[in-house]
Amino acid sequence: MTHSIAILGASGYTGAELVRLIATHPSMRIVALSGDRKAGLSMAEVFPHLRHLPLPTLCKIEEIDFSAIDLAFCALPHATSQAVIAALPLGLRIVDLSADFRLRDPADYEKWYGKPHAAPDLQKEAVYGLTEFYRNEIRAARLVAGTGCNAAAGQFALRPLISAGVIDLDEIVIDLKAGVSGAGRALKENLLHAELSGGTYPYSAGGSHRHLGEFDQEFSLLAGRPVRVQFTPHLMPFNRGILATVYLRGNPAEIHATLAAAYAPEPFLEVLPFGALPSTRSIAGSNYVHVGVIGDRLPGRAVVMVALDNLNKGSSGQAIQNANLMLGIDETAGLLLAPVFP
Repeated sequence: MTHSIAILGASGYTGAELVRLIATHPSMRIVALSGDRKAGLSMAEVFPHLRHLPLPTLCKIEEIDFSAIDLAFCALPHATSQAVIAALPLGLRIVDLSADFRLRDPADYEKWYGKPHAAPDLQKEAVYGLTEFYRNEIRAARLVAGTGCNAAAGQFALRPLISAGVIDLDEIVIDLKAGVSGAGRALKENLLHAELSGGTYPYSAGGSHRHLGEFDQEFSLLAGRPVRVQFTPHLMPFNRGILATVYLRGNPAEIHATLAAAYAPEPFLEVLPFGALPSTRSIAGSNYVHVGVIGDRLPGRAVVMVALDNLNKGSSGQAIQNANLMLGIDETAGLLLAPVFP
């Protein structure tokens, strides 16, 4: 069976990544693409690397006939999805890639995003979209909220360790390096080549990054008590990829064994041999995640490193993985492309 798919916000990076991946999906067919500011243009005009694909012309959302759509990916900017999704047909399955439905408590959303949630009833309905940990809920969901890409990397490093009780929950430091595509496609001075190339800098430091809301929510739920991690992301002068380096108090061998056991059944998560270090180059363009564990020179301390592609496993690939579950398709369908190297 082939499912008809709409992508709302197809003119952004995550929208283009959805198109690239769905183009070879055995059970999905793109029938509608929206991009309000690019409406009337072909995808070839917006993204020349997709010109070989027979794709619909970009249109406005209100021009789409959703009665013919089985599932819609919503790749719109933060704070935009709430009103858009609220106006979509009630029976439509939706995977949202924005931050609008990730936080279950409306007060948490207002705290981290600075405004009241515009669709609190939908927020209650949404299922958190970290596939490996919410499979059953995602299968039955109508609305799935994809995670933040930084939040996904940190959770892959930590969730099994928190559940197993093998680390000190009060001494967790996440140092993260992120490629520039994570900042989106909009024109911003600090993302100009001359401003970013040849250097790097931290951003949203000191506990102000919005993905901390996801860490607080998910880690505290797992632990059964408040867990507050230290987190500093850095913007790097490469296009795509995330490398999270997590500093922990715990036994390194036990930490490695816990992660290896937890992820052994997972098709996209690979725990490297103890002491091996992951690299963003090794997962670029793919839905795969590499996890490494090393010991520290200080006894009783360990370092966990996670590499993933922010546009793929951190966003669009994760969204397709969730959509596969929602549509009753094999979870790996369309996502087994090998990483691009060099």
